[in-house]
Amino acid sequence: MNIDYSKKWFVMSATAAGIFLSTIDGSIVNIALNTLVDSLHEPLAVIEWVVLAYLLVNATLMLSIGRLADMIGKKKIFIGGMATFTLGSVLCGLSPNVTMLISSRVVQAIGAAMMMAVGMAITTECFPPQERGKALGINGIFVSIGVITGPTVGGIILQYLSWHWLFFVNVPVGIIGIILALLFIPDIKPQGKEKFDFMGAGTMFVCLISFLMALSIIQTEGFKNWIIYVLLIISVVMGVLFIRTEKRAPQPMIDLHLFENSLFSINLATGLLIFVASAGVTLLIPLYFQNVMGFDPQKTGLLMIISPIAMALAAPISGSLSDRIGSRKLTTIGLSVALFGYLFYILFSSTSSILLYVVAFLLTGTGMGIFQSPNNSAVMGSAPKSRLGVASGLLSLTRTLGQTVGISILGALWEANVFHFAGNVLAADATQAPISAQVSGLHVAMMFAAVIIVAALCLSAWALITVTRNKRNGESESQS
Repeated sequence: MNIDYSKKWFVMSATAAGIFLSTIDGSIVNIALNTLVDSLHEPLAVIEWVVLAYLLVNATLMLSIGRLADMIGKKKIFIGGMATFTLGSVLCGLSPNVTMLISSRVVQAIGAAMMMAVGMAITTECFPPQERGKALGINGIFVSIGVITGPTVGGIILQYLSWHWLFFVNVPVGIIGIILALLFIPDIKPQGKEKFDFMGAGTMFVCLISFLMALSIIQTEGFKNWIIYVLLIISVVMGVLFIRTEKRAPQPMIDLHLFENSLFSINLATGLLIFVASAGVTLLIPLYFQNVMGFDPQKTGLLMIISPIAMALAAPISGSLSDRIGSRKLTTIGLSVALFGYLFYILFSSTSSILLYVVAFLLTGTGMGIFQSPNNSAVMGSAPKSRLGVASGLLSLTRTLGQTVGISILGALWEANVFHFAGNVLAADATQAPISAQVSGLHVAMMFAAVIIVAALCLSAWALITVTRNKRNGESESQS
């Protein structure tokens, strides 16, 4: 099917609406947890499932939906996802109790997974190859806008309206997105009939859900609960079974041959690592601002949006450059810039200046923006057209898994070190510890995050050397 590229910006508008809704709803509820505790008269441990249910369902369905989209068509999946998400938003807003709210969040998460799994695949198909980096860079802007506006819009809504409006605001955006998708996204029919790999989907689902449940327990209880290790063992066993299943399946859930392309594999790995590190920042730096520096939520929010703004400015420029000079140099530069930002986080103290915060956020946001668009473009460009849905799902999954791992591991590391530096005598949680202990715990967590960035940078530098050598031998970057 010949694609009408003249409609590419209308297609971008439709996919941008889905990306915006998915990202804003991943963050807008976090600011309302205390409000929900008071309004629904439930303990925080129960209310946290409003966030956790969304995350678990979203992450575990992403790849299966991406594969399904490659089989039956991406337009159907995207529009179905937008409609499901919009319906879930209405149900969330109407929820009278926590049971209905959590159930409605599951509906929302199914819709979000459907949109996120195919959003980048649709963008890749509907833009010419020489503009793919620019297009995915612009997609990155809407990710940043969602991240920025989530806490900001959530705070304004909670100040003037009830928490129900956190979900009702999604409805008009969802309706507009559905109309744009119906009118402009091309209905590209997949070639040939394929069977869905139910065995692969099932083993992957159990692998991911076990892993994510273990991480959620680590986040709340540390590493003391024995259930964590049982879940991790189940996850490993099911992961091995999934790989064996995929090797034998005539039409697998994930074509493992994709990973024979070293560029594809390294870009996914570096993306996962940088999201692990960045999740630690989004979790721990607001705690530092409010508990150590005494900033109010508004000032904290204003400082935290510096990084997404820098990312939004850098992403389309970097994406356009990658269309001309390739991805590998830019991803390596981006990781290097981000690393300098993480080194500044290690300098945060109880007497730090606003200038230090601004520099740290500008560096990390700019580095992420330089890195992410070429990285996404390289992954999507390495995948055959028949596997774009799976490639898009893998990219979205690395973001979700990276953020989940980062929040759980870095949060637990921070809490354990705060407890250690406080002399192991805390009666309350780590947020009530002496300021010196909280700052020392932050330094350890940020050093660990910096090490993660170094690991990603080493992978990217090795790939750059490999690509450069292969180009001398006449190979293209996508073959490396």
